[in-house]
Formats: sequence, structure tokens, C-alpha cells
Amino acid sequence: MKNNFYREGFTLIEILVVATIIVLLATGTTISYSGFSKQSRDSKRKADLEQIRSAIEMYRSNNTNNSYPATAMNCSSSGGITEGTNTYLSTIPKDPKCTTQSYYYSPVDSAGGACDGSASDPCVNYTLGAKLENGGTDCATNSCGSGVNCNYCVGPYGQK
Repeated sequence: MKNNFYREGFTLIEILVVATIIVLLATGTTISYSGFSKQSRDSKRKADLEQIRSAIEMYRSNNTNNSYPATAMNCSSSGGITEGTNTYLSTIPKDPKCTTQSYYYSPVDSAGGACDGSASDPCVNYTLGAKLENGGTDCATNSCGSGVNCNYCVGPYGQK
């Protein structure tokens, strides 16, 4: 006589429960990975801005006009931050999502307008910004790409 409690295989309910558990675990892993990726890109952005800011400050301290660089930056910028034979940053880093957003650099003169860095129109202040994926505080209307406002900005002497 055959034992009724013994059966071969799994029921449909058991298979659905296991499949649901696997899907939930996979979803949780994907969401965590996405969050870590955003956090990693934001950390790179902050480190890049500090590197750029440091180079800009060295440029100003060695500049005879005591002026910041007058050249704006964007995703297609090439080269670095140089003056004469001095190289302060050989290559300007690019935003990790360079195709859709870029770092923002805007030098201004003492009146708050555009400047050319000359003795008669020195750049005495600047804003350097990026768009963080995990939030931040808007930096006015500084554009970090087409339709993308910066939400993390630094200025001269470590101002945030």
C-alpha cells in the first residue's frame, strides 16, 4: 500500500512562494546597488570639485593680478588650468554623467559681472558647482547641463 504522505515534486503554491522570495531578493539587491552607484558618483563629484577648487586657488595665489581663471568649464572642456609655464591641473575632470550634465564654473568681477582676468578686469570671485544625484541645496540658477540646475556649489576659500 502506498503512503499518502509521500509525494514526489512540488506543488504549484510552493513554487510560487519560492519564486516570489527570489524576485523580492533580486529587487532589493538592485535597489541597493543603484543607491550605492549614486553615492559613489556623488563622492567622485565632490572630490573632483575640491581638486578643481584647489587648482583655482593656486592659480589665483600665483597670478600677478590676484585673479581667478576667466575660462568657463563644461563637459566638452579639454585641457587643464595653466598660466604661462605653470600647470595647476593638467586635465579638468568630467562629471561621471558627462553626456547629460557637467561641472559648472563661473568667475565674476568685483561688480558681479563677467570678467576677463586682466589687470583692469580681474576675476575676484567664482562659483563651482555640480548636480548631486542624492540631493543637495539649489545653487540659484547655475546650470550643470541642459535644464539641470546645480545643487552642490563651492566658492573661493572653501565657501559652500
